Amino acid sequence: MKVIILDSSPLSLLTHRVGVPTGDACRDWLAIKRSNGSRFLLPEIVDYELRRELLRLGKSSSLRRLDDLVTNGFVDFIPINSTAIGMAAQLWATSRRAGLPTADRHALDIDVILCAQGLTSGFDPAEMIVATSNVRHLSQFIAAAIWSSI
Repeated sequence: MKVIILDSSPLSLLTHRVGVPTGDACRDWLAIKRSNGSRFLLPEIVDYELRRELLRLGKSSSLRRLDDLVTNGFVDFIPINSTAIGMAAQLWATSRRAGLPTADRHALDIDVILCAQGLTSGFDPAEMIVATSNVRHLSQFIAAAIWSSI
């Protein structure tokens, strides 16, 4: 079984209305992967990242579609917990010491929190991949690929 962790780029596409080609393609991709036995995880930090923008833009239909992904069982929600936050702090510090920061030093750095949530989710990291459009930052910590190539 492949465990696919959603980053905000494919998650955003999944909230587009039917008829938007990239959104339709992403929904088809998710359905095919699920039918082949893949499990999708939605880290709470990614939900936050997209939800705040949808709220700012007043996109109530997209917010409903975001909520439906979890309530209809298409994705499993991973709540933020202290174990993930502790690991995120370690990942952040390690990448800084190596000269490979993933965000400005004053930024929250959602990428390390996303990775830590995946790594502490209880699934085998060898079975995980992050579906994203930002492979470079995430792949320091966990397997990552452009969503459509998974």
